[in-house]
Amino acid sequence: MSERAAGMAIDPELAALDVLDRHIAALNARDAAAVAATLHFPHYRLAGAAMRVWENSERYFDDFRARAGGDWHRSAWDFRNVIAASPEKVHLDVQFTRYRADDSAIASYRSIWVVTRIDDRWAAQLRSSFAP
Repeated sequence: MSERAAGMAIDPELAALDVLDRHIAALNARDAAAVAATLHFPHYRLAGAAMRVWENSERYFDDFRARAGGDWHRSAWDFRNVIAASPEKVHLDVQFTRYRADDSAIASYRSIWVVTRIDDRWAAQLRSSFAP
């Protein structure tokens, strides 16, 4: 039985961490639909000083694969720390590492993710990343 069905409030921090767990699992499974399910669209990503906006999920996963590069095999969270939370939004300080098939690290990147509840669905709405 879900927390909602049981009449319990959903903890925003746990909901946000669940979004991140599902996101990385979907990336690693190469499941574009499951990745899209962890994002709100339009989705915003600030890398360096350049803002990228995906109005819908159509190109998101292909764009990720291009950013991650041909050596990318999987990613893993190094840490995920909640900075601040409200009933509708959670800010997280995170770091992830991209790995090759032989488990050697490609690189680690720090990011800030903002996970929001829109229409009663928790998903990532925007992030600021040091990843290319």
